[in-house]
Amino acid sequence: MSKQNPKLKSRKEPVNTTEVIAEGSVANVEPPEKKNLIKERTPEEKQKEHRDGIIKTIVASVLGILAGVLIFKLYGAGEDRIWYAVLMIIIALTYFIQKLIYPQFKIDTKEFKAKDWFYVEFIIIDFFLVTWTLLLN
Repeated sequence: MSKQNPKLKSRKEPVNTTEVIAEGSVANVEPPEKKNLIKERTPEEKQKEHRDGIIKTIVASVLGILAGVLIFKLYGAGEDRIWYAVLMIIIALTYFIQKLIYPQFKIDTKEFKAKDWFYVEFIIIDFFLVTWTLLLN
C-alpha cells in the first residue's frame, strides 16, 4: 500500500444523492440548500453607499484640516500642552460636529457602526497631524 497524501485525507467525499428505501426502490435525496447570508444590494443602494462614503471622506478631511489650522493658531507649536489631550479634544469635538453635519447630507448616523466612526476619526486625526506639521515648518 502506498502512503496517502495528507491533503487528500481532509477532503470530503461528495454527498450521495441516492438512498435505498424499503424493497429496493431508490429515492433521490437532495443536499440541503445553503441560505444566502449576503443580502443582494440593488444598484441604487450601491450608488447611495458609494456617494455616502465619498461625503464621509470629504467631511472628515475638511474637519481635519480645519482642526490643524485652528490648533496652530491657538497653540502654535503646542510645547506647553499635553499632546494626547489635544488629540482627545479634537476627537470629541469632531465626533459631535459630524453628528450634526451628516444629517444635512441625508446620512443616518444611527446606522454608523464602530468601524465607520473609527474610519472617519482616523482620517480627521491624519489630516489634523499633517496640517499642523506642515504649518509648523
